[in-house]
Amino acid sequence: QVQLVESGGGLVQAGGSLRLSCAASGRTFSTYAMGWFRQAPGKEREVVAAISWGGSTTYYPDSMKGRLTISRDNAQKKVFLQVNSLKPEDTAVYYCAARERRASNSANYYYTARSAYDYWGQGTQVTVSS
Repeated sequence: QVQLVESGGGLVQAGGSLRLSCAASGRTFSTYAMGWFRQAPGKEREVVAAISWGGSTTYYPDSMKGRLTISRDNAQKKVFLQVNSLKPEDTAVYYCAARERRASNSANYYYTARSAYDYWGQGTQVTVSS
């Protein structure tokens, strides 16, 4: 069983930045593809960033490119999400998710569907004030 614990959320003014962290348990973190999702009140959970287990490929929705950076540190068993130029519409609970490697998975694969992930954290609240 893998446990994911997010941190780094909080209240920030529009235009500010946050760095979210997700700490993972498990001995094989380096083989997990990771993703960050967010869910605003009354809305569905959506992907905001994803990274392959090899770390070489990343994904961002077009609407968020340029403001987000996902990265991972396999030695620390952590994945990070840097969010810049925050907007009030970024207010949401942010979740990290992990997908165990399948035999057919390339080190360069990332995943954007919620159903692709095996484990989820409890989320961290990000509130952006105008």
